[in-house]
Amino acid sequence: MLSDIAHQRSQSLLRQRKVLVVAAAASFLANFALLTALSSRDREVILQPVTTRQLAISSSGVSADYLELVTRDVALMLLNRSPTGLDYWMEQILKVADPSAYGALKAELVKIVTEQRGSDLAQAFVITGMTVDPKGLSSTVEGDLKTFVGGQVIASEKKRFRFGWTYVGLRLSLSSFALIQDHKEALQ
Repeated sequence: MLSDIAHQRSQSLLRQRKVLVVAAAASFLANFALLTALSSRDREVILQPVTTRQLAISSSGVSADYLELVTRDVALMLLNRSPTGLDYWMEQILKVADPSAYGALKAELVKIVTEQRGSDLAQAFVITGMTVDPKGLSSTVEGDLKTFVGGQVIASEKKRFRFGWTYVGLRLSLSSFALIQDHKEALQ
């Protein structure tokens, strides 16, 4: 009799274990399916309207409108500077820098800050044209670069600059910046 009770008890425990294993396996499979679905789904963020165009950024890529607006803002921030705001200027540019380009970009900016600090030299850039390539994550900005000493304009030149970008997750980051010397270089 005791052996019958012990046998029934062990059979009951085995059934409970089997049910628990099946439930755990089902839970694991459901979690794995959810994780797979979430990781492969494009993320999209709708941006508040600051222009007449409606903007959205998505993990599937950068739109031309968004790349144009970011390029415009970064170009104006990078190319307009005065000795009184150099520290703020450098901090803001480094905030949009790609982590892989951060060190090289910071070294170049520190060199500019060191040269310009204590001087009366300022620079202003007026954009006259822009092209963007969302697939290649690059953009080109052209315009008039004016150099001032005090309030006096000492130079005004037409210049063209190329910006390189990286896009990871939903973050667009500045990876390179260069002055374009000739028209062939602008097409690359």
